[in-house]
Amino acid sequence: MTNKQINLGVLLYGPGAHMNSWKAPDVPADGSINLEHYVNITKKAENAGFAFAFIADGLYIDEKSIPHFQNRFEPLTLLSALAMVTSKIGLVGTVSTTYSEPFNIARQFASLDKLSGGRAGWNVVTSPLEGSAENFNRGNHPEHALRYEMAAEYVDVVQGLWDSWEDDAFVRDRETGKFSDFSKMHRLNHKGKFFKAQGPLNIERSEQGQPVIFQAGASKTGKNFAAKYGEAIFTVSGPIEKAKAQYRELKQAAVDKGRRAEDLLIFPSLSPIIGPTEEAAERKYEEIKNLLSVEEALTFLSRYFDHFDFSGFPLDEPFPDIGDVGKNAFRSTTDEIKRTAKEENLTLREVALRVATPKDPFFGSYEQVADRMIQWIDEEAADGFMLNLQVLGGQYDEFINHVLPILEEKGYYNRAASGGTLRETLGLPFKENRYQDEPSEVH
Repeated sequence: MTNKQINLGVLLYGPGAHMNSWKAPDVPADGSINLEHYVNITKKAENAGFAFAFIADGLYIDEKSIPHFQNRFEPLTLLSALAMVTSKIGLVGTVSTTYSEPFNIARQFASLDKLSGGRAGWNVVTSPLEGSAENFNRGNHPEHALRYEMAAEYVDVVQGLWDSWEDDAFVRDRETGKFSDFSKMHRLNHKGKFFKAQGPLNIERSEQGQPVIFQAGASKTGKNFAAKYGEAIFTVSGPIEKAKAQYRELKQAAVDKGRRAEDLLIFPSLSPIIGPTEEAAERKYEEIKNLLSVEEALTFLSRYFDHFDFSGFPLDEPFPDIGDVGKNAFRSTTDEIKRTAKEENLTLREVALRVATPKDPFFGSYEQVADRMIQWIDEEAADGFMLNLQVLGGQYDEFINHVLPILEEKGYYNRAASGGTLRETLGLPFKENRYQDEPSEVH
């Protein structure tokens, strides 16, 4: 029996996911705007056979934002630069459907897809932070459910625009002087509740047909959206039983929408803190935890609750009852934080420190982490993992140099398997043009 192969992505958070990763001695302090650092991390991932590099993003900052979020590259600009120095790894960027226009984003991602030879992916988000509205001429920040309703129409428009030209529409016949076959051009003529776009898009489709749709919403509304549109789903890791239940739920939801279960891939967050022994990993965890104070941990925690001020509550009493705070921001995350705090009777201090420096399920020696990854794959809790390191420095090299060889030896990883389009690397089918088999006519 052949083992299921593990696909890996790496989350590029500049210096790392930890709010004070910029302080760590093994990463550049300006890692969030250091192109050489991004190139270095991405090339290491490509050489190690990672399927994709993933860039998160946000549209609102204030004085309490994660420091390196206050100064970071725009994803599509950065990914276009990375496309020029890579040849195999997928390039996935985050763009909000609440605060952008479908035509522009369709064009930008289609361009990235062509630049990279069919390696682009779009992480569809709806922008959880209320303050985002203050940077755009869109009125108040829409409610959670409304943002997803807007996102559904938005993705429909973008995917429609991506199919503006059939794959053989550009003839480029110098003898006849015919550049385009307009019988294979299609205007979208979309006029919906939130968006309008006539089309056609002014760029052809890529080698993979369309960019891969990534999505990370974990609320009920987000999961419904993922079941319809998502092809690669980024989830938060936790107890394996919970991960298995979520895996089954998402796959079944896709089937209920008329899709195949294998056309939706689940990528839990993988934030390993590792060492040659469990004791060494514990020492590394303490190093990372000591990068911040409890006051900074409270600031980090407040971000998920739309920058709610926790400073007036006692640190060493049970986590406060703050009602529905957070429901219109990172809803699934804030619900989970409140639920866990109540179930485990955690204090505010304990919650803040745990959230700011989480101890991932993938913690321990190289062998322990590799075995746990294999368990999650074998027991259908994951199709792959999103490597989301607290600090993108020495621990990244350790993972590549010590954990991956164990996975290879046990037959669960093949660093030579990536290449071609992102869809080919992930085992997803080519995205056929919706018009390709219709009778040709000018629209």
